[in-house]
Amino acid sequence: MDLYRWILSVVTRNEEQKGFVVHPKRWLVERTFGWFNWCRRLSKDYEILPATTETFVYIVMIRLMLKQLA
Repeated sequence: MDLYRWILSVVTRNEEQKGFVVHPKRWLVERTFGWFNWCRRLSKDYEILPATTETFVYIVMIRLMLKQLA
């Protein structure tokens, strides 16, 4: 993780809580992956090389950020 300077934190369930509990920040990740499904090439795993898929993820995220700015 030092290469990309990412900070990962694992959110675990509190043992005292019972039933369904919303985890903080989880909806951000699920929403982002949902946006990837709007892109046809990312909705299924069509690519052979992982680098190609990574490039398309960057392209989709740039498109989404530009859409938010406009």
